Amino acid sequence: MNAYLQKLNNYYGYGVKGLNVFAPLGDLAIRLVLAQVFWFAGLTKLASMSQTVALFEYVYHVPLLSPVLAAWLGMLVEVIFSVLLASGIATRFTALVLFVYNIVAVISYPDLHGAALYQHFLWGALLLAPMFHGGGALSVDAAVTRWLGWRAERRRVAHAPARGV
Repeated sequence: MNAYLQKLNNYYGYGVKGLNVFAPLGDLAIRLVLAQVFWFAGLTKLASMSQTVALFEYVYHVPLLSPVLAAWLGMLVEVIFSVLLASGIATRFTALVLFVYNIVAVISYPDLHGAALYQHFLWGALLLAPMFHGGGALSVDAAVTRWLGWRAERRRVAHAPARGV
């Protein structure tokens, strides 16, 4: 029985290693799906700011902000942070901003229910992945981290004392 469990454990290890190869693609897919949602919402607001302001004035009830300011901030958050999320720049902070923005959207629109409310819950749940784990290997964050690590290693080697042979 012990040999069987060992063999099963080995197969499990191979499966995990195989899935780990595709993890960066999964991280990228999550970021791109979420970025698309916020990008198109922002472009819709931008296409007709007068209607967007009217919606924020009569339908959405954003606390503490005037309807004009809320409409412009909402559009800017969606457009700017969707680009940051897609490219993986400041991914954890970007996901946090969009997560809070999503919560404010749900709170501000009391008539949100059914499938639309479920979508917001789904987006919030998906935003937890980049918020807690970062952008993954296929992000600008990871590229900068690798570059800074390479530079630090190069600097460390360059300043290391010479060893006698």
